[in-house]
Amino acid sequence: MLRRLLQTTSDKSIILIRLLVGCVFLSEGIQKILFNEILGAGRFQEIGIPAPHFWGPFVGKVEICCGILILIGLLTRLASIPLIVIILVALATTKFDIYLDKGFWELLHASRTDWSMLLGSIFLFIKGGGYFSLDEDILKRK
Repeated sequence: MLRRLLQTTSDKSIILIRLLVGCVFLSEGIQKILFNEILGAGRFQEIGIPAPHFWGPFVGKVEICCGILILIGLLTRLASIPLIVIILVALATTKFDIYLDKGFWELLHASRTDWSMLLGSIFLFIKGGGYFSLDEDILKRK
């Protein structure tokens, strides 16, 4: 089971996607903690998420932990799953109203980062951490 989770291709360019996804989620998670009333619980309350004082910091901590795991390439596939869920919830809760109010093109413009993070996370779920990852190192040792 662990071997299957760690399995990855030896593609060296995957590190670029890991840097993109890992840095953005790590940064966003830290900001949710540092600026809780604006980007954490306060933002969650504004968009109607129940129990925002729980979910704001919780999501921030998940983004930090999974962002770090993605950056170092440890349990990359597993770490990408919560990030996919977070982005899907973000799209549903923050972007649907844009579509209703301003239309399709404004939705695409406003959600470009969300789509990049979603597709990058899905890519990492499919491919794993790549050549420069701890997943690869652990598999080589076994």
